[in-house]
Amino acid sequence: MHAQLEVLLELQDLRAQSRSLTEDSLREVEQEVFALTPDEAREALDAKIEELADQLEPSVRSRYDSIEVTLERVVVPVINGVCYGCFVATPTAWSSRADRNDAITNCSHCGRFLYYVD
Repeated sequence: MHAQLEVLLELQDLRAQSRSLTEDSLREVEQEVFALTPDEAREALDAKIEELADQLEPSVRSRYDSIEVTLERVVVPVINGVCYGCFVATPTAWSSRADRNDAITNCSHCGRFLYYVD
């Protein structure tokens, strides 16, 4: 899998975790594991997100940032030739390539980053 695609998947996962944090879940984590305040936990997550984002090539980062503003899921799988972000069929030529995950590909309909799932 393309290295930039792996970073994008990690970024998406961390941002989803950041969005799912609530005061109650932070208090639970704080008491059981980390002894962090809610603000400290968010700052730690944000720092890791920024560190990963800095690893992206400028063009990939720019596209990621612009998509992330409007869509919650920026990186989505293609299963049976269908983008699971917008549920529109992807070009057969791309879906049938053996090296399809070795390059950064975007959905021609929704713009999300795509990765193929066997």
